[in-house]
Amino acid sequence: MQLHRSTRLGRPRLADRALSRPFGTGARGPRPIERGVADNIGIEAADVASEDELTAAVRRCEAAFGACDILITSAGIVEPGRFEELDSASFRRQIETNFSGTVHAVRAVYDGMKRRGHGRIMMISSGAGLIGIYGYSAYCASKFALHGFAQALRSEAHAHGVGVSVCFPPDTETPQFQREFASRPAEAAKIMGTVRPWPADAVAKTIARGIDRGRFEVYFGTTLFLLGRFAPAIRPCSTGGSTGQSRVAATPRCIMVECRSDGPDSACTTKR
Repeated sequence: MQLHRSTRLGRPRLADRALSRPFGTGARGPRPIERGVADNIGIEAADVASEDELTAAVRRCEAAFGACDILITSAGIVEPGRFEELDSASFRRQIETNFSGTVHAVRAVYDGMKRRGHGRIMMISSGAGLIGIYGYSAYCASKFALHGFAQALRSEAHAHGVGVSVCFPPDTETPQFQREFASRPAEAAKIMGTVRPWPADAVAKTIARGIDRGRFEVYFGTTLFLLGRFAPAIRPCSTGGSTGQSRVAATPRCIMVECRSDGPDSACTTKR
């Protein structure tokens, strides 16, 4: 999660400069990141799933840097697994971190933004918030929920001068992606494996431009834009099969992934 303090009038665009006076929740702090910017950057540790802990961290940041003008809720985890194999603790952990963590962060700054009559909130959803993916039932649920939350909050916040946005990043080159990729189910890998992940800095710049331009929904590339705008027509869909079989078809590219599972053995084939 990142919070930013900036001058309201005449502020340079986020996409064209280093973020102005950022502070966020992460490692213990606040502490300087490097020499020369200690007065501009601070870090606080907090479990975003704990509303009290997160709120306390935000208050410490605001005491050091002033009120929050821009909130970016980027904390998130992903633990792939077929629903019946995913234990309740893992499912709950993803919901509490990805969705409830965002709600807690927004609640910590929203009232202050309303009183001041300005502020920007950017929620980080995912491409998995646009399409249900085999083996990602918990993660998709948490990211779909963010889109609905953003839509509803936006309708309330607009009258108070507070902007609300949500973005849908693709796979991104981070250590978490490497861990996720190693445990990705074969069915999901067949659908997603050919998509090259984006560099983290390219994702960050796209998010910054979206904030600068006041966009409500920010997409990354043509495929995710089309999913966001025309999802029912182009999203992959599951088709029925006999016991132990599943099929996932994607249109209009006409790609079908057919998987069979017979006891310990499984196999997936791709048809065009």
